[in-house]
Amino acid sequence: MALHIALPLLTIICFIPGFCFTAASRVSISKTNSFSTDLIQRDSPFSHTTIPSTTHYDRLHNAFRRSFSRLSHYQSTLVTQKSAIQSRIIPSEGEYLMNISIGTPPIQLIGIADTGSDLIWTQCKPCTECFKQTPTLFDPAKSTTYHDVPCSAKPCAELYQATCGSHHDTCMYSYSYGDRSYTKGDLASETFTVGSTSIPKIVFGCGHDNGGTFDESGSGLIGLGGGSLSLVTQLGKTIGGKFSYCLVPLSAESYVTSKISFGSAAVVSGNGVVSTSLVSNKDPKTYYYLTLEAISVGKQRLVYDTNHYNMTSSSKAGVADNEGNIIIDSGTTLTFLPAGFYDDLVQVLEKSIEAEKVSDPKGVLSLCFRSESSISVPAITAHFTGADVVLNPLNTFAKVEDDLFCFTMAPSTDFAIFGNLAQMNFLVGYDIDGGTVSFKPTDCSRLTI
Repeated sequence: MALHIALPLLTIICFIPGFCFTAASRVSISKTNSFSTDLIQRDSPFSHTTIPSTTHYDRLHNAFRRSFSRLSHYQSTLVTQKSAIQSRIIPSEGEYLMNISIGTPPIQLIGIADTGSDLIWTQCKPCTECFKQTPTLFDPAKSTTYHDVPCSAKPCAELYQATCGSHHDTCMYSYSYGDRSYTKGDLASETFTVGSTSIPKIVFGCGHDNGGTFDESGSGLIGLGGGSLSLVTQLGKTIGGKFSYCLVPLSAESYVTSKISFGSAAVVSGNGVVSTSLVSNKDPKTYYYLTLEAISVGKQRLVYDTNHYNMTSSSKAGVADNEGNIIIDSGTTLTFLPAGFYDDLVQVLEKSIEAEKVSDPKGVLSLCFRSESSISVPAITAHFTGADVVLNPLNTFAKVEDDLFCFTMAPSTDFAIFGNLAQMNFLVGYDIDGGTVSFKPTDCSRLTI
């Protein structure tokens, strides 16, 4: 059964360093080790990153391009699993910002919130080389709770590129990224604060030498991946291994923000919830792997098997079965699928959609249709193991010009990624301890914290 839609002009959620005044960042804390906070959209009125001369369509295509750039950094992890930590993302092209505090007394830390990265880091005084930032630069000498991490400590051993200082025993880290951005400094522990809740002894990178394409409105990165040094892993028992987010498909006129929650506030339950298993026996541990069994277009089911479609990531990782064949990522806009499977999916969509097929004038997306008012999109369902996620039209097609609608999935020869457009208007909950990811259809614009 086809769903007749008039797709709204779509603004991509982007939290790159480019926002954040405390007044716009609402945080709620409960007494049960849980907290929620806003995710501020790059193009929302709360953000100060929007460039007036750029149109909605320009920003949309820029987000699509960032997806391809981000995919290339996932692909770089195929070189060696240990070196993956050096080139997971381009920080300036992350999609979300979080606002927390660090130190005693607390100093605001505005960082890219990224499920595809682990290490938390921020710029620190003294600077050998630092990019310009709007937030106050963190000075560890003024914090009573700051401590360097010694070279003999376990966190230092978990960093691939770590060295010891020539005149002291402090563990020194070095991260470099595919766009030649980098951060170098001391591995340390510090008290982090969210709202009125203080969390001691969080390991992070205190960056004294940082450069590249970072935006001045932010100060670092907040890793939410599955690795040992991520914020989620370090919070561990404090939040019960749970976090969730609800991504809003906003227009520029909307004053509604997306939400991210941790702990008991992150439990996804009630009518309509479907859950699938996290696959934990794959490397690198940073990423959240799910198993996609098929995608349906209307009643036509296309079986998804990465071994059949010769995905490079599966063959190089030595994966003998189809488990963990797709990564779920909040920081990638598009959804990427094996090229052969993508081609099969496109053929079915071409037959199902009665509109003029045209090329994307920007040369970014492969499947587009011309229509003056609307297109009729068949129901598309992502069949994960144990969870059928019925996607809305806004999850699969975007209006990229006044009369042009494009399919927001793309082919890949390496990693498959379930991106954030496909997750919009779902409450997505991660239960690391329970080993599940849950989806609940939700009007995220009405979700309160």
